[in-house]
Amino acid sequence: MFTKHVSALEWINEIDLVDHHCHGVIDANLDRSGFEALITESDAPAPAGTTFFDTQLGFAVRGHCAPVLGLEPFATPEAYLRRRKELGGAEANARFLAEANINTYIVETGHRGDEILSPEGMGARAHANFAEVVRLERLAEELLEAGQAVEGFRTAYGHLLDRRLTTAVGVKSIAAYRVGLDFTPGPPSDADVDRALTRWFAQAAEKDSSRLTDETLIRFVLWEAVQRKVPIQFHIGYGDPDVDLHRCNPLLLTEFMRRTRGSGATVLLLHCYPFHREAGYLAHVFEHVYCDVGLAVNYSGAQAEQIIAESLELTPFHKALFSSDAFGASELYYLGAKQFRTGLARTLDRWSAAEGWPETEQRRIAMLIGSENAHRVYSLDKPPSQGSRQ
Repeated sequence: MFTKHVSALEWINEIDLVDHHCHGVIDANLDRSGFEALITESDAPAPAGTTFFDTQLGFAVRGHCAPVLGLEPFATPEAYLRRRKELGGAEANARFLAEANINTYIVETGHRGDEILSPEGMGARAHANFAEVVRLERLAEELLEAGQAVEGFRTAYGHLLDRRLTTAVGVKSIAAYRVGLDFTPGPPSDADVDRALTRWFAQAAEKDSSRLTDETLIRFVLWEAVQRKVPIQFHIGYGDPDVDLHRCNPLLLTEFMRRTRGSGATVLLLHCYPFHREAGYLAHVFEHVYCDVGLAVNYSGAQAEQIIAESLELTPFHKALFSSDAFGASELYYLGAKQFRTGLARTLDRWSAAEGWPETEQRRIAMLIGSENAHRVYSLDKPPSQGSRQ
């Protein structure tokens, strides 16, 4: 017998959220071009006479964020940015992070880290728990920049990764950006790594850039993480023009997933759009694979509910996580949380109306996705000496 339907919208704001992949906010005041650059994945300004406010995300900012700043919904972009500047970046950030009501931020610091708040800064600004994820490729670049020679590099990288993992709760790879996900899945030999290091060092000196784009070395840093049995995040799918989207399909990682079964490492597929169904399949069939639709929730705006629902067609509920992938603009944390809660609630409402799912079961699912899966995967409940920075 079906139970009476109670809308999940009535209780969805009660569930805890762990933002398992995000970046820090920018506390400085932002001019229009600076703000618009944070609400698009394009690396170029909008064409003359147009604006990135005319997007799903832009409409969400005007509709949902304007009231947080004391404005009417759908205030003009000019009025919105004027009010934001009057309050100042730090005050705007404090307001949006408070409204987001996210309990824990897991902050990845490898992208423009000198411009954003640190994990500790995010915790302080949001009055929330925090933890850090380190970018594997950036650690290698830091070693090169510090003058580490080819000889001893492999050992030095392992030591640096170990030091960072005394506090960080996981790692991230941007292989999708640098080489695509169709890389050779197995670990490279030491000899292959040393040859690749020699090439990379020579190229870095020639181009005056430490940017790591060598497939062999990216495989090396990935397998260093696998050996340490830690959560490994992968950028998947939608991103800026630096990605070749067709090489960002998570199905390209299938053999890597097979080879890492039983390793103790966990693989977390981030964002995933438009490959969120493929990611759900991988999370379904591989016991150590998890996924989210973080970036897609903000950028799809009014369509977020559909993407959330599609992502949960095959993904086991104990394998889905929440993230915002917010960077720079605190609006993105607020909208990520708001649209995730609303989209998940409406999805649960539809499924409950069709199948009679009890409210207690809906709440349990929402709590798994919102926070409990992240607590389990990242061991967030361990004391600080074991890796948590809460």
